[in-house]
Amino acid sequence: MLVERVQPKAIIAGALYETDPVDCAPGTQAFLNSVFEIQTSCTPQELHAHLQAIEQAMGRPNDREKNSPRSLDLDLLYAGDFVSHDPVLIVPHPRLHLRRFVLQPLADIRPALTLPGHQLSIARYLAALQDDPTEVRLVTKDWMKNG
Repeated sequence: MLVERVQPKAIIAGALYETDPVDCAPGTQAFLNSVFEIQTSCTPQELHAHLQAIEQAMGRPNDREKNSPRSLDLDLLYAGDFVSHDPVLIVPHPRLHLRRFVLQPLADIRPALTLPGHQLSIARYLAALQDDPTEVRLVTKDWMKNG
């Protein structure tokens, strides 16, 4: 399995949330969202390459229309104090602090986290959002423990 090559030392998962598709084709199913914090000896670039390989193995095409449905979308949101502005890998994720579907599960596991180059914690960014909090619906908190 591809993840085994990463050899995680620890994995922490946020709760699983459902969100309705935005700016997607009619009939697009709801999205499921969560976050994982993985401790590994990989570099951020190596981890990113592994995530892309997992997406491809799960059937995600390299070329697709913007906002089209996808089987899997794995983003590297942050990597400790690492910062990258490389077009292939931008870390911390440039829109992380604007997206409730990312902030909510991240706040489950790291509410006090302040990312490099940011002034607010994850919890404070989440509290500052002006969107409708009911658009991100809790599915289950312990989904990783259930199998």
